[in-house]
Amino acid sequence: MKRIITFGEIMMRLSPPTNERFGQARHLEVVYGGSEANVSLALAQWGWPCAHVSALPDHAFGQAVGQYLRQHGVDTQYLCYTNGRLGLYFLEKGAALRGSQVIYDRYHSALAQIEKYSFDWENILHQAQWFHWTGITPALSENCAYELRRAMAIAQKLGVPVSGDVYFRSGLWQYGASPQEVLPELIALSQVVVCDEKAMQAYFGLAPEVCRASFAEAAQNLMAQFPSLQKVLDTQRVSLSATCNRISARMWNGNTYLETLPLEINPIIDRVGAGDAFMAGFLHATLSGQSDAEALHFGICASAWKHTIPGDMLLASVEEIKSLQAGDTSGTLKR
Repeated sequence: MKRIITFGEIMMRLSPPTNERFGQARHLEVVYGGSEANVSLALAQWGWPCAHVSALPDHAFGQAVGQYLRQHGVDTQYLCYTNGRLGLYFLEKGAALRGSQVIYDRYHSALAQIEKYSFDWENILHQAQWFHWTGITPALSENCAYELRRAMAIAQKLGVPVSGDVYFRSGLWQYGASPQEVLPELIALSQVVVCDEKAMQAYFGLAPEVCRASFAEAAQNLMAQFPSLQKVLDTQRVSLSATCNRISARMWNGNTYLETLPLEINPIIDRVGAGDAFMAGFLHATLSGQSDAEALHFGICASAWKHTIPGDMLLASVEEIKSLQAGDTSGTLKR
């Protein structure tokens, strides 16, 4: 079976236990994760062959990341062990009216310092059935943006479908290029994107009145600007508190506007990686031949389930997600 390929940075997450504040912590819990890798990790547990492409420092922590991916069934043959450091982020989990806080320490990471032509994309993608990226990777460095663009051009040449999650994180772009310069040519090589109206306006120049009109109209304008696009997705979140949110998903596929009913999660255990779980769920259902409506619903249910799992990675069987799809939100004991 052909593989799903993801490309992006993996970081070490350090968190105070339970809901302690940074200033209270006497030790920190370690978790590995990265947006694109989280997609591969979820899909691999559902039986899809997945490989992740990245660069890691050639030391014990870098090796631990590779071991973590392999432990969960992700092919690591395209990991490059090199100089540099492992990116870090520190997460203080919120509760009730106190929101979570994140501090990033990722500059000069191994992936950010890669050279051009670090990866043999022809070889990596020749047996691929899908390629997934996010807007985090091209924000890390000029060479990361170059390698991602090169991978996507080769995917297009080989007929490999491409999905991307744009990620509105303007603070990441520190090397001289702007997202407005880089992201349009990546969207132009994608078939499926996760992108909200804020990003459409900020990154792709859509007029404010178009973005205010409706998601469908904004997405249709984005498709007109980038004819390769077939589906524009978005997730919505209503935060009632740090530990109680309602989430839903919507899509414009060029003909039909689709939207899921909201799901309320209370209490939230860990929301990090919920967007990646949505993307993994959507891809699983799409590649399984389900309709757009079914794929959107499976995706948002996978995202909701992730909120109940500590760490970056979604841990759930297809049957568990389907049970949630069928309306089982009781959380009753299973024997």
